[in-house]
Amino acid sequence: MIIDLPSTTTSQLNKKLVELRERGGAIALGRVLTLVIAAEDDEQLEDAIDAANEASREHPSRVIVVAKGARTAAPRIDGQIRVGGDAGASEVIVLRLYGALASQGQSAVVPLLLPDAPIVTWWPGGGPKAPAKDPLGELAQRRITDSAAEKNPIRALLTRAKSYVDGDTDLAWTRLTNWRAQLVSALDLPPYERVTAASVTGEADSPSTELLAGWLAEYLRVPVKRVKTTSAQGIVAVSLERPSGAIEIYRPDGRTGTLTQPGQPTRRISLHRRDNRDCLIEELRRLDPDEIYEAALLGLAKLSAARKKPAAGRTAAAKTKAKA
Repeated sequence: MIIDLPSTTTSQLNKKLVELRERGGAIALGRVLTLVIAAEDDEQLEDAIDAANEASREHPSRVIVVAKGARTAAPRIDGQIRVGGDAGASEVIVLRLYGALASQGQSAVVPLLLPDAPIVTWWPGGGPKAPAKDPLGELAQRRITDSAAEKNPIRALLTRAKSYVDGDTDLAWTRLTNWRAQLVSALDLPPYERVTAASVTGEADSPSTELLAGWLAEYLRVPVKRVKTTSAQGIVAVSLERPSGAIEIYRPDGRTGTLTQPGQPTRRISLHRRDNRDCLIEELRRLDPDEIYEAALLGLAKLSAARKKPAAGRTAAAKTKAKA
């Protein structure tokens, strides 16, 4: 059920929510958190809401969408309440802010927050340089950005690395979970030798590739080369050098990778690109600081200064926005 409340106020929205609950029990009270989505009022907004709805099936929540509309319009709030089948296991409140109100998202959100529930703020598109200093970020215990959605992904990642505080995270990091799991599993197999060097190959504008290289540099304490390629999208290959031979994962198609290592048969492994829904579900499972992500950010400074030029690959692929 979708209820539109044009030219409304937060007081009227709260009154309508109470009315819906008293009339038919349409809105449950058992919410584990409040998810604030900060985005532009454009064609990508519904994709973000759909991802939040799917995530709410594991993490029942109140979703408050702050959609910034035309700054030149007359100041007003167009509200919308979604419950039932249109809201997953949550209730969704969409606030479309116009004119001078477009920059007053915090004031619009505060009256709608659930009492005593943690707050997570998510920027599915372009986000602030310092999420913790953004008005909507100041409300939250957890702040989720996505460097891959920025116009200059690598610059955005490095900027946020400098402004990092506990509670910050990035979906470019979450997309690495399967890669990290495969590499750790491979190192658990014999021969148990120390890694002496590593390289990570991926598109030039792939923040996930940067973070994977930073993570390896920080935890392995070895030289890591970041190799740029135009042969495929996102992360293409990882190599960990050891005395007996290299552990290598090669993924040319964004779906299936090949794992090779000395003394073990070659294996095909699933390494499909994760969508925003899967990444958001994972991020909402924890509200404490992500110390491993912080270490990966520190590792960015340790990458080899001698970065190679774009390499020719074994397959050709059209260049698109880089994601893991």
